[in-house]
Amino acid sequence: MTELKERRQKALAEVIRSGPRASQDELCEQLAGLGFTVTQATISRDLDQIGAVRVRRDGKLGYVLPDNGAASGSRLATVFRDFVRSIDPAGNLVVIKTPPGSAHLVGVVLDEASLPQIVGTICGDDTIFIACTTTAAASALTEELRAASA
Repeated sequence: MTELKERRQKALAEVIRSGPRASQDELCEQLAGLGFTVTQATISRDLDQIGAVRVRRDGKLGYVLPDNGAASGSRLATVFRDFVRSIDPAGNLVVIKTPPGSAHLVGVVLDEASLPQIVGTICGDDTIFIACTTTAAASALTEELRAASA
């Protein structure tokens, strides 16, 4: 990664952490104010590379970053407390419901946790399907995730 790209992505992360930003155009303007000349396409690639996702909080859309500085279990617990509405087993699947627009953020944190029971995840807008190796693994994962979100 070039030094300029690294500085721009760090600045982008700080802009996102400083307060809600609803659009990529708004992020472009903020970065321009910091001396970075960027296009919407550059912002889009940078958001993907730094792991930013767009979620709905209190009825408003905005970009957020998973807390990569925290321990994996702590990050999982924080995201689950803030964004998970329900966790239910369904055969060898676990179904998680979130507020609209939040499933991707929860899915990213789940994938980063590398839990051994998880074969894969599929995220929609407000629903996540987690495939487990067995029905027993899905039940155990359900209990583990419920405990993490309590």
